Amino acid sequence: MAPPQGQMRPGRQLAVLGFIFVVLYLLVFFSGGASGGWKDRLEPRLGLDLIGGTRMTLEATNTVDGKPPTADNLEEARQIIESRVNAYGVAEAEVVTEGNRNIVISLPGQNRDLTDVGEAAELRFRKVLKATDGSGAAAAPAPSPSASAAPSGSAKPSGSASPKPSGSASPKPSASAKVSASPSAGGQGGMAPAPSASASPSPSASPSAAAPSPSASAAPVPQSIEQQRKAVEQKVGAAAWGAASGLKAPADLATDPSLADKLKPFGTLSPQEIAVLPADMQFNVPTITCAQLDKRPAGSINDPKQQAVACEAGAKNLLDVAKVEGTDVKNASAQLDQTSQWVVSLNFTGSGQEKWTALTRESFNNEGQACDQTALGQDGKCRVAVVLDNRIVSSPEIQGVLTGDSQITGSFDNKSANALASQLRYGALPVTFEPQESQNVTATLGDSHLKAGLLAAGIGMLLVIIYSFFYYRLLGSVIFLSLVLSALLVFGALVVLGRSIGFTLTLAGIAGMIVSLGVAADSFVIYFERLKDEIREGRSPRSAVPRAWIRARRTIISANAITLMSAVVLYIVSVGAVKGFAFALGLATVLDLVVVFLFRHPIMTMFARTRAFLSPRVSGLGRALPARSAEPGAARNPRVKEA
Repeated sequence: MAPPQGQMRPGRQLAVLGFIFVVLYLLVFFSGGASGGWKDRLEPRLGLDLIGGTRMTLEATNTVDGKPPTADNLEEARQIIESRVNAYGVAEAEVVTEGNRNIVISLPGQNRDLTDVGEAAELRFRKVLKATDGSGAAAAPAPSPSASAAPSGSAKPSGSASPKPSGSASPKPSASAKVSASPSAGGQGGMAPAPSASASPSPSASPSAAAPSPSASAAPVPQSIEQQRKAVEQKVGAAAWGAASGLKAPADLATDPSLADKLKPFGTLSPQEIAVLPADMQFNVPTITCAQLDKRPAGSINDPKQQAVACEAGAKNLLDVAKVEGTDVKNASAQLDQTSQWVVSLNFTGSGQEKWTALTRESFNNEGQACDQTALGQDGKCRVAVVLDNRIVSSPEIQGVLTGDSQITGSFDNKSANALASQLRYGALPVTFEPQESQNVTATLGDSHLKAGLLAAGIGMLLVIIYSFFYYRLLGSVIFLSLVLSALLVFGALVVLGRSIGFTLTLAGIAGMIVSLGVAADSFVIYFERLKDEIREGRSPRSAVPRAWIRARRTIISANAITLMSAVVLYIVSVGAVKGFAFALGLATVLDLVVVFLFRHPIMTMFARTRAFLSPRVSGLGRALPARSAEPGAARNPRVKEA
């Protein structure tokens, strides 16, 4: 006979729950990404703190205004960093954004130095306009009438780009401007018809006689930079700031000793404070040394439209605006040259090749912003500095108009050459980063963390079960089966989510699941105590079960909804391990609700129809049933109060 209208069919809910289990574990064993034996397919994706590995947090910085980067820039940076990490041949690397500033790199099961993947790798080709001593000596070097116009022995140009025909059999000789970090390194490349020597203007005799170049401060300055400069001005004093602002060339402190005292406060500035000064002030003040300039924050000279100052071999170089940028490089690869030295070969895009040819022509003819005599190479030609982030990789002398590609040479080995090529190949980061946290976890420590987490979860579940059987007797079996089903659902969900969205179970996630045991226990207490109240009011156990469910259901849903909302808010506003805790807590709470509706209430309806349920000692209803049987003649309350 069919059940009366409105009476639930517990078999239907249990069938739906069984269907969910079948689908979930079919995904566990046969979904995309499932491989290996049966045991391997049951393994969830574990975090670094459970299996060991490397984790690094990079914080985005902005030296211009201090504001966080845009979401698009942060996502672009994440993709570039992920490409760099994958270029190492690393499997299962995870690169994610956290908050509005952080990018977290995780390499489960591997210990590796990840410092270089967060470097900006902003490549610029800039003509060298002037050069002076950067060691903090009392006087700037005077120009020498000799053929070599290097400012000092330490500032000798590091290479040359000579128009030497290539040995290639192709009709058009390949071109490369070898950019060397060693003084003896040379270069070769394809050459456009070179102009006569008279086409090159004669350089001025001294730095002071050179035509003044526009400083970086000529361009519009962001308000925050202007405020930082005012703070630096107050720190060094009005006298020092006025003296530095009036310099048109590197100060000769030997002829004016009083100027040395005025400019001395600049030597006490931090690299961050040096970075906000105009380029001409950084170059002309001799008490600003290369030791300070080299430690400026990443991205301090990343604006291609402004002149910049960078050091090479102890010499300060005033650099022109960037005529060729990293975006003009089509490809970069690490190669061995003819001398078996590692080099980085650069292939330009179509427009990039035109810019490179124009820059070498301008440098060879000394056109545009004329090179000062102190910046000329050994053969009296301008140099082009290859600037990577804040440092000069090398600055070869241009000895012809180059129409081909370039090579960056230096003290490279296989690893460093491939690392630089990877940075250039996948692009410059749109945001500068500083490492904030780096953690290496050994596999042994991770294994001990995993065992400790599982032990804690097991103890928590065991205590709940022991209490349930002690207090609720037969009803304790409902609690036990519900917790087992919840655990199986959570485990299957972890495996599937690990493959589909890359969710990684960490020690914090295990803690979130342990906390969810308390939430599940609360729902049991609410339901069972409501059931006792219904029986005390004179109802039979069979009729008390659905009425208790109606009243307890609202409270259970409200309590779980509050926990779920807390987990969602915590997940949104948190970073790192706390986010894993929130996700695990929310997942376990949702699955607990599934078990409550599809198993706990249906199984209680089935238990209510058994004789064992009517026994106080067996059912765990305690004194509720004796109290009902002691008043057989008492009239039942005809009204049912809805909670």
